[in-house]
Amino acid sequence: MKRILLFTKLALLICCAAALAAQTAFAAESAKTSGNPLFPGWYADPEVAFFEGKYWIFPTSSLNFDDQTFFDCFSSEDLVTWEKHERILTNENVKWAKRAMWAPSVVEKDGKYYFFFGANDVHEGEIGGIGVAVADKPEGPYVDLLGKPLINEIVNGAQPIDQFVFRDDDGTYYMIYGGWRHCNVVKLKDDFTGLLPFEDGEYYREITPKGYVEGPFVLKKDGKYYFMWSEGGWTGPNYCVAYAISDSLFGPHERIGKIIEADPKVAFGAGHHSVLHSPSGKWYAIYHRRPLGERAGNSRATCIEHMEFDENGFIKPVKLTFEGVEADPAK
Repeated sequence: MKRILLFTKLALLICCAAALAAQTAFAAESAKTSGNPLFPGWYADPEVAFFEGKYWIFPTSSLNFDDQTFFDCFSSEDLVTWEKHERILTNENVKWAKRAMWAPSVVEKDGKYYFFFGANDVHEGEIGGIGVAVADKPEGPYVDLLGKPLINEIVNGAQPIDQFVFRDDDGTYYMIYGGWRHCNVVKLKDDFTGLLPFEDGEYYREITPKGYVEGPFVLKKDGKYYFMWSEGGWTGPNYCVAYAISDSLFGPHERIGKIIEADPKVAFGAGHHSVLHSPSGKWYAIYHRRPLGERAGNSRATCIEHMEFDENGFIKPVKLTFEGVEADPAK
């Protein structure tokens, strides 16, 4: 009888221990976060997208200009675990791009994926600027669509870099771009092979807000256009993101304030971001930053944080973390 009771107690203890272990494992799994940076390596200027039931990040390979001639991308089903896809576009497939390919913007249209990028750090009279490549899958391989830049010339003082492609509610595609403290918007042809004129016959409109340096991004929420951009020098500690809200894509864009900036306890140089609205309804900011102790200009890592709006529709300042975000399944 004593032996039966002993075995019964032992079995009960084993069951309790198993239940506790399962509960602990579940809690640990539930508490799992992405961590920051999201993936190893120096990657900057991240563009986030949601394609084919997955999250995608298309960043710049943060290298010296003469070595920065290819792109990798990363995919995830939950924002926590990321798969690397190497060399989805290289300058071997873009014959006019000799150096410095960066800051991609990727859109899907009619089953094709269009990859917009800057190349050559172009100045007046040089070949380079904004190009576009195409592929059948988000992870490529991509090939040059035009065999030449989509935009080569410097218009309104804006270096043709840091392009962001935005689809408005009526299906029109616009590209917002520009470095050197000037920002233009252009209207794209449906096949992305060129530009369309605006109603006044002009092809370029300058929409530069106060404080703008580079890295534009636009989202539309509740009928309002949220125009965001990077300020400061990209190699400096005070690189940051500011924003405006307008009733029109063309502005006026009155600067409201900063939403992403350095935190001396976490990282410096936090900027050149993009925004994700996940299927679950959550908002995220994906950006790059320079880890504490790093001084090299290209020592930039891709990170993610929650982004929130207040009751009046303003964006709350984004808190930089080492933890990142919890899992947000794509399906």
